[in-house]
Parts: sequence; structure tokens; C-alpha cells
Amino acid sequence: MKHKILLILLLVLCGEWAHAQKADTKNAPATPDTIQIKGLIIIKGKNDKGRTSYKFYSDTAYARQKLKKNLQTKWFVFDLGFNNYIDRSDYNGASFISYYPNSSQYYNGAIASPVAKQYNYTAAGLATFAPRDASEPLTPSEFKLITGKSINFNIWIFEQRLNITKHKLNLLYALGLEMNNYRYARSVTYLPGYPTQIIRDSVEFSKNKLFAEYISVPVMLNFNSNPARPSRAFQASIGVSGGYLLKSRTKQVSEERGKVRKTDDFNLNKWRFGLTSELGYGPVKLYANFALTALHDYGLQQYPFSIGIRLNGF
Repeated sequence: MKHKILLILLLVLCGEWAHAQKADTKNAPATPDTIQIKGLIIIKGKNDKGRTSYKFYSDTAYARQKLKKNLQTKWFVFDLGFNNYIDRSDYNGASFISYYPNSSQYYNGAIASPVAKQYNYTAAGLATFAPRDASEPLTPSEFKLITGKSINFNIWIFEQRLNITKHKLNLLYALGLEMNNYRYARSVTYLPGYPTQIIRDSVEFSKNKLFAEYISVPVMLNFNSNPARPSRAFQASIGVSGGYLLKSRTKQVSEERGKVRKTDDFNLNKWRFGLTSELGYGPVKLYANFALTALHDYGLQQYPFSIGIRLNGF
């Protein structure tokens, strides 16, 4: 799966590079070695040293022809960025404490929960690494993320721009999948079941992450400074986004347990609403998303955000 994603990104990046290198022209020379892909003209030729070279042009006539259509569609727009969250949890609040195992049930190995037995977490282990009493829950530092490894990867199956005023003011909307990886720096472990439990674990993980995938629909108001010449246009969009949780899982890798995957909803919010935006010049775009709903349904109050690069699609 990772190799397929890398291949797709490489192909899209090559297309973006080609667009960045092109020069605007109304009438590029037509030769047997001329290829046109929509508004991109590719001309094969020879350089001064006799080696094969390629020149890229944008067909401004094609761009102007597109302006006659009030609805424009792009397919397979990709985002690649990083996740993090703003933690507003009340780590001393009763609702937060109830989210975690009450260590008095497990202290000195008195009881082992069914979830703990299923995943080989002993009663003594829970007593040792969970809070010793309800007044000592897990701390904010134990939910710290490794930002550089908390990857956000989105695939927008289609993106449409609806003209409102002279193609400079548009309504922009899309449908796609948002895939969020939250890579933990500390040894916290989610135990599936109801209620979801989180414990301080006894092992050191080389990888410890939570994955959440949503089907999402963003709706934005878009401004385009130069619709006739997309490669020289400044664009800015801002709006809202709604999503529904499709699947979630954890993945942990350690010497003691090897690779362990668990699939559950882990008390994650089924619905997610937030703000979304993008800013760009020509083919280069940056995006930013901020959730107005917490990542978890109850207990933790962590509000995710993501930033990254948006690749134009086809």
C-alpha cells in the first residue's frame, strides 16, 4: 500500500513540476513530436548538445475555453501533510477520570478485566502502569505526538468549482477520504471495548500510533485572481468541512510483543466538523484543517488540526 501511494505521489509531483516549468503561449509550434494533455503542451526536441529535451507550455486558448463552463471538475486531488491537536482536556475532571481504568479495581492484582485478558495485560500490569487512584489520571505529556511521523494523507476523488462571479469568486466543494495518523511519543495503549480504556504500558514501543479514516465533504468560498492563466493565479479558499468515521485502528511495534494491531472505534467521535482552507499561487497550494469537534466522544478533549501541501489532480 505504501509503495502504491508513493508511486501515485511521484506521478502527481512530476505533473506539478511540469506545470511549474511551463511558459504561457497562445500558439505553441505544432510538430509530430507535440503532445497535448488538456491545457498542457509538451514538445519533444533537441538541445544544443544534441540530446533529447522536452519543453512545456500552457495552452491559454484551452484555459479561456474552460472559462465558458461555469462548472469545472478535477479528479484525484491529493493532500500530504502533518497532524497534531490542541489538548483542552480537564485532566482532573470527573468525566475525564471515568475514561480510564480505575486502578483500585486492579491494584495488587485483585481483578483482571476481560479486555486485559484478551490482549495479555495482567491485573498487576494494569495496577502498576495505570494511575494508582482516580485522582491521578494520565497526564497531557503522555499523549504527546511525534509531529514529523503523524502523517495526514487525503484523497479527494473529485473537486468541483462552481462560478459565482466572473470565475474570480467561486464555490468549491469536494468528496474524499481523510486519513490521519497520530504517532505517540509515549507508551500509552488503547484497550478496545466499552468503555474504552487507556493505560500506561510496561514496554517501550518503536511505533505506537492511532489511525482514523473519514469520508469528508469540504465546502469553501474560493477567490481566483487570474482565471484565464491558472499558472499565474493567486488563490485563496476558506469554508467548512464535515466527515464521518469509516474506520480506526491502533498499531504498536515492540521487541516484547512484536507487531500488534487492534481495530475498534476507541471512543472516537463518529462525526467530525471543522474549518478548512487553502492558499496557493499557480500549481503550488497549502491547506489547513481545524476540527471544531473533539477527536474522542467523551473524556479527552483533543481538537485535531492538519497542515500540508495540496497537489492539483487531473
